[in-house]
Amino acid sequence: MNTSEIYQQEIICALATPSGVGAIAVIRVSGLGSIALVNSVFKGKDLEKAESHTVHFGTINSTTDTSDAQPFAAEVIDEVLVTVFKTPRSFTKEDSVEISCHGSDYIIRQILKLLIQKGARIAKPGEFTQRAFLNGQFDLVQAEAVADLIAADSEASHRTALNHLRGGFSKKLASLRTELIHFASLIELELDFGEEDVEFAQRDDLKRLIEALLNTIEPLIDSFDFGNAVKEGVPVAIIGSPNVGKSTLLNSLLNEEKAIVTSIAGTTRDVIEDTIVLDGLKFRFIDTAGIRETTDLVESIGIERSKDAMEKADIVIFLFDSEETLKENQQLAALLSDDKHILFVLNKIDISQALPEESLGECEILPISAKNQIGLKALTDKLVSLVHSQSATDTVVTNLRHYEHLLKTQEALTDVLHGLATGITGDFLAQDIRLSLHHLGEITGTIVTDDLLENIFRKFCIGK
Repeated sequence: MNTSEIYQQEIICALATPSGVGAIAVIRVSGLGSIALVNSVFKGKDLEKAESHTVHFGTINSTTDTSDAQPFAAEVIDEVLVTVFKTPRSFTKEDSVEISCHGSDYIIRQILKLLIQKGARIAKPGEFTQRAFLNGQFDLVQAEAVADLIAADSEASHRTALNHLRGGFSKKLASLRTELIHFASLIELELDFGEEDVEFAQRDDLKRLIEALLNTIEPLIDSFDFGNAVKEGVPVAIIGSPNVGKSTLLNSLLNEEKAIVTSIAGTTRDVIEDTIVLDGLKFRFIDTAGIRETTDLVESIGIERSKDAMEKADIVIFLFDSEETLKENQQLAALLSDDKHILFVLNKIDISQALPEESLGECEILPISAKNQIGLKALTDKLVSLVHSQSATDTVVTNLRHYEHLLKTQEALTDVLHGLATGITGDFLAQDIRLSLHHLGEITGTIVTDDLLENIFRKFCIGK
């Protein structure tokens, strides 16, 4: 029996619900003998005789040494509901028990203490999910999707995590890997017959396969920027000259007085940030200090931070209220990289005249009144459409680890194509194909190390 098998047979327990006083708390127990362990402190139905996926009412009892005459007296800790999951029909594919007790910190501590006294240990972060992966419940992409699903705070991030959890991303990678393994085995066979100069793997067929694989991988790589924005929130910087209404726009979008608004230029001295969900997508709006020439030290620092926020944002809203402030913003926009989405927004249309047509140039102008909330729907619709336009595939990559291995897979497959074009020998082709298979395998966990697992699952919460 190897170390991994021994490790998985240990009984682990942890609080699965958030800490703090609440109506109900759930304590999870998993591992070989976990049902018998909980049964030893549970008064109610015999849990070892219970069917899987059944719930039973009873009490959790401790035993205390009180006197010589009555050495062990039962003490009720709480009335509970106990749910039994028998192997392999559980999340971890092990015997598992969930104890639903009252959400008192004292009760939770007493039950966990009792379980530890009986032979369990507190689970490490993500250990339940790690055991599910090691026991073949799902692959590594799906395991990571569990954490993403828990952390999802918008419709888009929830939808993406659920797609990964259900195996959408994994199925694409599995089909790629299966086709590549077929050709890898043929080339390896060629190497076994090296002296006979035979060719089992048709090079034209291999070239077509590699090109098809690259055409599948490239949209996945390109989807990462969109996927990361979905997961973390799309950063949108509101930039402009002093007093054009940046803070008013932020307050109107958030529907709260987040930023101070006055008629005094330079009121905002620092970057102010908050989030809002639009059409299922999370946006991180950043209100910045007005950009202008100033001798004020504090305001100067705020302006530098504004420029930094502008560089880091995916979308930049340049807010202006006159022909003069538009020209200033156009000069700033010219300094940005080409991959930025830039929106020129004309504010204060309730009190100012429209700009002459010649001053607009070729840039699209969105007219609004931040103060009176005129035109904000058109602005938010535009923001949503810009984000959706970034994704060209149904399967979206949100994980940096996956993205890095896809890049390495792409590099290895490109080397295979180059090798085919230059007529290199089968042993070098096999080496590049093996490398691409390795990186695909590291994404799904077909190839895995203890260090990789520890790095992934330590980011999970305890109890999951």
